[in-house]
Amino acid sequence: MSDALRHLRRVDPVMAQLIARVGPYAPKPERGVGAYEALVQAVAHQQLTAKAAGTILGRFYALYGGTCCPEAVRLVETPDADLRSCGFSRAKTAALKDIAAKSLDGTIPARRALARMKDATIIERLIEARGVGRWTVEMFLMFTLARPDVLPVDDYGIQNGFRIAYGKRKLPKPKALAKFGERWAPFRTTASWYLWRAVDLARSAREKAE
Repeated sequence: MSDALRHLRRVDPVMAQLIARVGPYAPKPERGVGAYEALVQAVAHQQLTAKAAGTILGRFYALYGGTCCPEAVRLVETPDADLRSCGFSRAKTAALKDIAAKSLDGTIPARRALARMKDATIIERLIEARGVGRWTVEMFLMFTLARPDVLPVDDYGIQNGFRIAYGKRKLPKPKALAKFGERWAPFRTTASWYLWRAVDLARSAREKAE
């Protein structure tokens, strides 16, 4: 058993029950993916289903003759009309170009530089890019950089998972959730994953009951 699971089981009986029901958390970070590429993908997925976003990204990559994100300098030089033809809105087109520009000027650091930065500093830097909010950066920290102590308190799934797991009638306020979650440090990423799984368990139980 990992240090994270041992800690969560020791400090929180409810989390211990979730761990027992769901099983161990085995994260698989996206190796080799930097902030530039991750943020481009994140913007593409905003307010869309995974299928729709995948279709748009496929057209976007094909625009550059490949199956992956183009170099930032090429994206900056791409006419807006070409990006719009892939399915990006005007707002997303502007966001993509700003992400690329900020990657070129160093506002958005390369992955090697990010590895030496604290979570709060990364959030502060990356949200400078148009269309990139705190939640987007938190997902990047958790699933791309595999940072162990991230608790996205504004995420509805996290809030709802907490409500379900701890038998609350209402969703917790972000500040209250952050305060409660201090007991999970320094493994709040793992705790977050289990709160999402609490939602999955409740959904599965409803489906079986219907």
